[in-house]
Amino acid sequence: MVSNNTVQEYQNDFSSLKNHGKSFYWASFFLPSSNSLDASRLYSICRYFDDLADESDKDVSTEIKGQFQRITSDKSHEINIFFRNYGISLSILEDLTNGLVKDQTSVRLNTEVELIEYCYEVAGTVGLMMMPIINVDDQNARKHAIDLGIAMQLTNIARDIYEDAFMDRVYLPKEWIGEIDTKDLKDIKNTEIKNEISKALKKIIELSNIYYENGFSGLRYIPVKTRLAIFIAAKVYKGIGEKIQRNGYLYGSKRVFLNKFEKLLITLKSIPKFFFINHIYKKYSTIRDTFKNENL
Repeated sequence: MVSNNTVQEYQNDFSSLKNHGKSFYWASFFLPSSNSLDASRLYSICRYFDDLADESDKDVSTEIKGQFQRITSDKSHEINIFFRNYGISLSILEDLTNGLVKDQTSVRLNTEVELIEYCYEVAGTVGLMMMPIINVDDQNARKHAIDLGIAMQLTNIARDIYEDAFMDRVYLPKEWIGEIDTKDLKDIKNTEIKNEISKALKKIIELSNIYYENGFSGLRYIPVKTRLAIFIAAKVYKGIGEKIQRNGYLYGSKRVFLNKFEKLLITLKSIPKFFFINHIYKKYSTIRDTFKNENL
């Protein structure tokens, strides 16, 4: 176990978004400067916990929980002040840390419900926390913000199946893929395994598309000045799933990513759609249960 005194303290890092959140960084150019600084700060906070969870090969659950408790109990802590200033409940940040704790041991999900719960914890929470930063105060927007985060995390999972196997993590639920384990996922020459994972890839991309639609149908709640940036960030992320689809849901060791030209093309195609968002994305599909802290 890593001792508590080895845990690096949080420091606001505005370069974090540029270095790690490339799709969001691309879209951040469309954000007003008043929003982009604090959006970067929120990303930096989330990235801090993410790095704390991933940068050690040991179980750091105790450290993650300890850092959260320190932030909660210390009203002078930078993160505590930031959350209070925006009226963001620290319980939502706790949900995020709960998801990161799950990653500290072997990950094997049984059901689609468990998959969506995990996606809420590590990404849907970010959508909730982002709302006040981009001046969204309508409670009806909360389910849309969560679902957009879930959609993006489903894309992440689809993109990273092979890499996650080397960290002993399988996010595709057993009810989809049976008893396929990390050893099987590393064997990309096994045609039977590849075919099963390709089927699961198709399923997770199709599921993400429903969540993207739910997210897009709530963009009407976002002020126009910031709406385009969120739309482009989500469309670029969705583009990863679309590229996986164009590749025939082929499972292999090569990570799917978008180059700058592909991001630019998606951006240019998204701008005309942006003006008709409310007409294109009208419907919210109820496909999940309400989370405990969803309406805080």
